Amino acid sequence: MKLTCLVLGATALLLGDRGSVLSTSAGNLRTFVGCAVREFTFLAKKPGCRGLRITTDACWGRCQTWEKPILEPPYIEAHHRVCTYNETKQVTVKLPNCGPGVDAFYTYPVAVRCDCGACDTATTECESV
Repeated sequence: MKLTCLVLGATALLLGDRGSVLSTSAGNLRTFVGCAVREFTFLAKKPGCRGLRITTDACWGRCQTWEKPILEPPYIEAHHRVCTYNETKQVTVKLPNCGPGVDAFYTYPVAVRCDCGACDTATTECESV
């Protein structure tokens, strides 16, 4: 399963965990810089089963990023960091009301640690970086 990172400018949203929960007040989220844990809820689905709403921790953050022009190719120096995983664990749940012959088990990643780092395409969608 590929972890998902949504990058909006210098803001990245990932499934993850850092060990403490970030307050969900709008003021804190607008001014926070770095990576922190925030609750994340998604609907786990697979063909032949009903969906199951799962709440887990999400690695959320805004990491320092910059670009500056330079005189030699590629004519830009870039430093792009995203809030990303350092360590994950897998959790398996059983989906409800699965049809005959359908594997009812659904496995998803939960972050153990996250930090600002380089975007790794093995675990993160890095399209905007």
